[in-house]
Amino acid sequence: MPELGGYFDMIFADPPYFLSNGGMSVHSGKAVCVNKGEWDKSSGYAEDSAFNYEWLRVCREKLTDAGTIWVCGTFHNIFSVANALTELDYRILNAITWQKTNPPPNLSCRFFTHSTEVVLWARKTKRVPHYFNYDLMRQFAGNRQMTDVWRMPAIAPWEKTCGRHPTQKPLALVVRAILACTKKSARVLDPFAGSGTTGVAANLVGRRFVGIDSERSYLDMAVKRRLEFERVHSEWSMKIADLRILGE
Repeated sequence: MPELGGYFDMIFADPPYFLSNGGMSVHSGKAVCVNKGEWDKSSGYAEDSAFNYEWLRVCREKLTDAGTIWVCGTFHNIFSVANALTELDYRILNAITWQKTNPPPNLSCRFFTHSTEVVLWARKTKRVPHYFNYDLMRQFAGNRQMTDVWRMPAIAPWEKTCGRHPTQKPLALVVRAILACTKKSARVLDPFAGSGTTGVAANLVGRRFVGIDSERSYLDMAVKRRLEFERVHSEWSMKIADLRILGE
């Protein structure tokens, strides 16, 4: 990140949750191991917290004065992230609860099913106001104030046509976050880009995007998704143009 030129109006980050500890979950009705890779393994509380502090520190340096950051997590990492945000003098604006409409069941039947994730929204400084598209969010919520509970499904099959990322976020979630806090042509950064969902979402609504990831295979997947977006977008643009000609 320090090598990137310029500043960003928004950062959307889906950092490691440090969940890859040999546990089990359910995917497509089958029990699967939750291990996602070396990048998701915990190094212990102290090192995990130091990692969160350092990447959030660099993110703060890359934000515009009025910029905001969104950080995804569960109880495994989100408290560490919140502590780091506070120590770095961000101002936490909301703790969005993403309620999944299709959560996987727990296998042990000894605790409640995990059906939510948290997305912290914070601005760079307590003194400089941030941008919030209140009217649009109200419109999305049926002409009522949008709450901090967002009920939507996990990723759909059509979002995995270029491959599957183990922690991929739904396009709808990221699009809503981007629309909530940026204007047209804003610069958006994702320091844990994964399969490129943030990039597709940003380009879909007319924002510029830069993504970083440590895994080459995920970067390749992100490029494929970007090319797929260009192809589909071009096809729809041509269909719309044809309809306009027919209507003239």
